[in-house]
Amino acid sequence: QVQLVESGGGLVQAGGSLRLSCAASGSIFSINVMGWYRQAPGKQRELVATITTGSTTNYEDSVTGRFTIFRGNAKNTVHLQMNSLKPEDTAAYYCTAETRYKRNYWGQGTQVTVSS
Repeated sequence: QVQLVESGGGLVQAGGSLRLSCAASGSIFSINVMGWYRQAPGKQRELVATITTGSTTNYEDSVTGRFTIFRGNAKNTVHLQMNSLKPEDTAAYYCTAETRYKRNYWGQGTQVTVSS
């Protein structure tokens, strides 16, 4: 079992920055990939960024160059640095972890609101 807790969401003006953090606990050594998804009202949940245990990263096209996913000093933490935020980035952001057993875990979500 893996538990995920997000933090760092909030309200920011367009062009501003926010950093989201995700702390994993439980069977963290079984995790292969961690990442962030987001879901805006009335839309499907979409991938934002992922990072593997080997630090290979992957980004959704609309955030490439603006968002950076990276691991914290603690092995069980992942951060999402979001710069040049746009109103269309407004969504609930969810941390996710996939284990070597192909099980997926989700955090409770943190709201990001970008005002124009």
